[in-house]
Amino acid sequence: MSETMRQRFYRVTAELLDTDPRVAIVLADIGVGYLEPLGVFERHPRRAINVGIREALMVSTAAGMALEGLRPIAHSYAPFLVERSFEQVKLDFGHQGVGGILVSVGASYDWAEGGRTHHAPEDVALISTLPDWTIHVPGHADELEAVLRAAAADYGQVYIRLSDAHNRAPVLDGCAGLALVRQGSSGAPTILAVGPMLRPVLQATDKLEATILYTATPRPLDARRLGELVTGTDVVLVEPYLEGTPPPRRWLPWSTGRSDCCRSASRPLNSAATAPATTTTASTAWTPLASARA
Repeated sequence: MSETMRQRFYRVTAELLDTDPRVAIVLADIGVGYLEPLGVFERHPRRAINVGIREALMVSTAAGMALEGLRPIAHSYAPFLVERSFEQVKLDFGHQGVGGILVSVGASYDWAEGGRTHHAPEDVALISTLPDWTIHVPGHADELEAVLRAAAADYGQVYIRLSDAHNRAPVLDGCAGLALVRQGSSGAPTILAVGPMLRPVLQATDKLEATILYTATPRPLDARRLGELVTGTDVVLVEPYLEGTPPPRRWLPWSTGRSDCCRSASRPLNSAATAPATTTTASTAWTPLASARA
C-alpha cells in the first residue's frame, strides 16, 4: 500500500476542502503538522480550524459548524475524539440532530508507546450506544477514501476508524456493504472479518473449510446480505478492536514503592515475585493503592 490510511485521509480532506464549500475540519493539535504543508489553513481559514488541546471544544465547534450548514470533520486520536469528548458527541451532534464526521487515528494500540491514554479499544462499542451513527472500519486506504468522500457528500452522523494495520488490497469498491471473499461448502462455518482483520483471518483459515465474508461497515451491518451468504449454522465475527491487547495488569501494593508499569510484561502475573504475601502482621500489612487514595 503506497499510502497509509492516515496519509490518504489528509490528502483527500485537503481536496474536499478545495472542491466542496460545505466541508470543514476541526483539529485539536493532532494532524496540524500533516495539513499545514498542504496549505489548507491559509486557503480556508474559516473552514480549517485548530482549537488547540481542547478535544471537547473541537467536537462542539464541529457541531456548531453543522448547525450553520457545513459538513464538519472532527479529527484526533480515538481516545480523545470518542472517549474524552463522548458527552459532546452525544449532546452537540445527537441531541441537536445534526450530522458530522468523526475520523480517528490510533485504532486500539497503534501507538503502543503512547501508553494507555492513547489506546481506545472501546471506541466502536461506545459510538454504537448512540442512535443513527454509521461506523466504518476500513481495511485499506482505498476503502477509507471511498467512505470519506461518501460521508462528505452526505448529511448523517459518521464515525471512521483509521488503523496502521491494513489488508493487502481493497475488497469493497463502494463505501459500504458486505463482500464474499471465499465460498465454503454447504454447512461450512461462516467467518465475517471486519476491516484490517481480513488478512489474519485468511492466514488462520488457509487450510480450513469456511466461508469468508468481509465488511468495512460494522454498523449498520448488512444483515440481509449476511443471511444470503451464510453457509452453515456457525457464524464467527472477527473485529480488530482488541487486536494486540496488552496483558492485564494488577496494581502492585503501595508499600513496594514502585508502580505497576515497571513490571516486565513477560513475567507471569501470578508469579511468586509479584504476588502479595498471604499472611500479614500489623507492621507488614499490604495496603492496596486504591485504599491509599483520598
